[in-house]
Amino acid sequence: MEARNPRRWWILIVLCLSSMVLVIDSMALTVAVPSMTADLKATAQDTQWILDSYILVFAGLLLTSGSLGDRFGRRKIMVMGLLLFGAASLAATYCTSPGEVIASRVAMGIGGALIMPSTLSILITVFEEDERGKAMAAWGSVSMLGLVGSPVLGGVLIDHFSWHSIFFINVPVVVLAIVAALVLMPESKGPWQKPDPLGAVLSVVGMTSLVWWIIEIPKHGAFEGRSLVTVGVAVVALVGFVVWENVTAEPMVPLALFKKRNFSGGSLSLTLVQIGNGGLLLVLTQYLQFVLDYSPVKAGLAFVPLAVAALIGNGAGAGLTAKIGNRPLVLAGMALMAGAFALLTTVDADTAFVVPAVALGLLGLGAGLAMPAAIGALMGEIPAEKAGVGSALNDTIQQAGTALGIAILGSLLASGYADEMPAGASEQAKQSIVGAIAEAKGDAGLVHAAREAFTSAMSTTFTVGAVGVLAAAVLAAVVMRDKKKEEVPTEEPHLAA
Repeated sequence: MEARNPRRWWILIVLCLSSMVLVIDSMALTVAVPSMTADLKATAQDTQWILDSYILVFAGLLLTSGSLGDRFGRRKIMVMGLLLFGAASLAATYCTSPGEVIASRVAMGIGGALIMPSTLSILITVFEEDERGKAMAAWGSVSMLGLVGSPVLGGVLIDHFSWHSIFFINVPVVVLAIVAALVLMPESKGPWQKPDPLGAVLSVVGMTSLVWWIIEIPKHGAFEGRSLVTVGVAVVALVGFVVWENVTAEPMVPLALFKKRNFSGGSLSLTLVQIGNGGLLLVLTQYLQFVLDYSPVKAGLAFVPLAVAALIGNGAGAGLTAKIGNRPLVLAGMALMAGAFALLTTVDADTAFVVPAVALGLLGLGAGLAMPAAIGALMGEIPAEKAGVGSALNDTIQQAGTALGIAILGSLLASGYADEMPAGASEQAKQSIVGAIAEAKGDAGLVHAAREAFTSAMSTTFTVGAVGVLAAAVLAAVVMRDKKKEEVPTEEPHLAA
């Protein structure tokens, strides 16, 4: 048996820093949206592209970057991604127009696509299966700390400086991660194979077109005009990709992984969860700031129950995985998450923070139990030589779910809000709660109507989220299996009793 890497826990710290920088950026930006849009005089479409341009390139390049990591070295690709992400973050601190911010976000998306597959692939090659659950739990816990800590830090920076500073917080984390990676982390790669340029092109074109189509649904409809062209390109490219990967002698992506129940069940159930979660934190941040009138710092602190509960869930899950297996944890966690969404549907404009706080606690506990267990189950099916592209395949599916969730929930929120606004309200007031509050100028009636309309539409989006998570739980129950229960009776019958 090959000796365990003595530096594996230090390597885990590097992986946590590398993935945490992506979380910090996403959540700090969410809190900064109100002040950024006001300062840049950004339109609603500008704001959407500031948020979505990152997802577009990130999802489009994941499969190719995972393949690059397996081929040229996972540490090398991760460090290159960190360098690009850090440089783009630094450039964003000097942006003065929406176009410049969008360009920086595109570069950050490319860097993020290089980082993310490498972190998971290095983790599964460094840790043996008996320790992988603890490593996954620690990885998830640190990401959750970044998820909650970054809005608070972002809020403090915005209060004392400007929205530009929320990009600067990425830079020191990136520098620390790069230094630690070069000092502590060994290089790893898969066995040599012929490049697959056609597969790479088809995957990039197909995924980029698919996510672009999803993003554009709220504005242009699903199958009208240019949306029809976009989805047509996506379908042709992705079908071509699947066909090509099944006939070429050395495919870039091991699609045979979907024949494994834990990989297919874990990936697809996580995708449904991401559809349910899509836009959740963005919607709640708007609720806290525009309905409850919280400051950015207070809005960030409001997510503390989510973080604390997720840490508890991660810690409990790490110990329970070895005893009861991944599948029960996935089911229990997703049931708690569905309950959290159901509770959030009861929130209205006059609700105090107690109900959202309880819901966030349930959501964090459920996510802490379910997400690492599901990821651990599916990553356990990926052979070490395909770790990079296998983890990228999982990441890509989930990113498509996230983009689809943002599009669906965003569309439901926008249309529901407009429908609930009084008939005499202006077009600006009907477009968004931000527009209504800006137009109100002391008109308490308009502000109250906007807040009532927003919370009513928000309840609808959370109902859809609950359905998505319940569907994920059903899929996991039907498809996933725990290896422990299958293998133990065969190998050691006396333990079965």
